[in-house]
Amino acid sequence: MNYKNVTIAGSGVLGYQIAFQTAFHGFNVTVYDINDDVLEKAKAKFDTLSKAYKNDLNATQEQIAKTGQNLSYTSDLAEAVKNADLLIEAVPENPAIKTDFYKKLAKVAPEKTVFATNSSTLLPSQFAEATGRPSKFLALHFANTIWLHNTAEIMGHATTDPKVFEDVVEFAKAIGMLPLPLHKEQPGYILNSLLVPLLSAATRLLVTEVADPQTIDKTWMKATGAPVGPFGILDVVGITTAYNIDKMAAEKTQDKIKLKTVKYLKENYIDKNKLGVSTGEGFYKYPNPAYKDPGFLQ
Repeated sequence: MNYKNVTIAGSGVLGYQIAFQTAFHGFNVTVYDINDDVLEKAKAKFDTLSKAYKNDLNATQEQIAKTGQNLSYTSDLAEAVKNADLLIEAVPENPAIKTDFYKKLAKVAPEKTVFATNSSTLLPSQFAEATGRPSKFLALHFANTIWLHNTAEIMGHATTDPKVFEDVVEFAKAIGMLPLPLHKEQPGYILNSLLVPLLSAATRLLVTEVADPQTIDKTWMKATGAPVGPFGILDVVGITTAYNIDKMAAEKTQDKIKLKTVKYLKENYIDKNKLGVSTGEGFYKYPNPAYKDPGFLQ
């Protein structure tokens, strides 16, 4: 693995974290997004991350300064990938947006560039053809707060080159991740195959009026010893992500409770900009959510 230059496409919830983590570990990182306003917002988020790395990882000011020097920004796709050894795509979890992005990318990326999708629910085989380089394409999926929950799920598709797969496993190690190779395509990978049913079950209990979010979280936390319950997790993941996943499932299945969940999340959270930790409020208020209160489980 001789990657030096890494491009991150998309500076949303996970994109900016992947960029910062990769730059922190000494790679040259170019952050690409659709316009300069979005990139300015990403730069502001890097200040928050700097504090988190100092608190959580005891990072020095020198390391943070070096990380900043390793980061550059552009809204010009051709410019963003001109030297890229690896491009990690973190654009919205929407098949049409991703397909369109890969078609544009295929026209401007050098032949050497390996493409990796950070999709959490979609399979690499869905986009392999659009990339124009199926053998150099695979999934590299991170969990939120990646400097702490440092998992990297690596999943190829039928024609991913095994050498490319191994290189990406090595890259994941090089940026401080625990690499988790999957031997075949699986919707939801490992993490979301376990997590999505939990979160769906929780929202189902809520919208069918069985219990409120705090009671459901208390049940899960007390009974399993987990530090956070499903609604606390939803706030971290971002309610928009859950809403998009539920919306796709509802449209596909026309399941009555799924349709009710989509309506509930839209009216009570999405429309009110209560999107979770990122906006300061979701099912809980931040920075001091009730579930972190010492008396929460009493």
